[in-house]
Amino acid sequence: MKTFTLIVLTLIMVTPFQKSMGQTEKKQQGAVLNHIAVYVTDLAKSTAFYKDVFDLEIIPEPFKDGRHTWFSLGPAGHLHLIQGAKPNVEHDKNEHLCFSVPSVDKFITLLNSKKIEFEDWAGTRKAVTLRVDGIKQVYFKDPDGHWLEVNDDHK
Repeated sequence: MKTFTLIVLTLIMVTPFQKSMGQTEKKQQGAVLNHIAVYVTDLAKSTAFYKDVFDLEIIPEPFKDGRHTWFSLGPAGHLHLIQGAKPNVEHDKNEHLCFSVPSVDKFITLLNSKKIEFEDWAGTRKAVTLRVDGIKQVYFKDPDGHWLEVNDDHK
């Protein structure tokens, strides 16, 4: 019993020391994502789209020039919309933003209610991609034709 008590007391005393020395905590290595900037032609239209489709929170932006909208993406950082893009630019599906939701099926209901066309990776309209790991995905475009993916890899 004395040995057990001694071990427990040692652990109680050593653990705070290890934490203060950073021995048990993982430190962030390298860069972290701060924001993603998307160049848009109509700021009001794109702001409404991202707010309504993804339920993103608008946060203060420092410029106050009517050309920027900033959204919080939670711990991932921010999404910055910036007005000034040229219209009718073709965007490749391989360059896309991806958002995760708890249910792709419920999200599809939202897309349908807003009359937003979606497709699977291959381009089949109103279809869902099922990845080899079981994750469901759909793809669609924002008002400027930027590709967006929504999947259910939500943790």
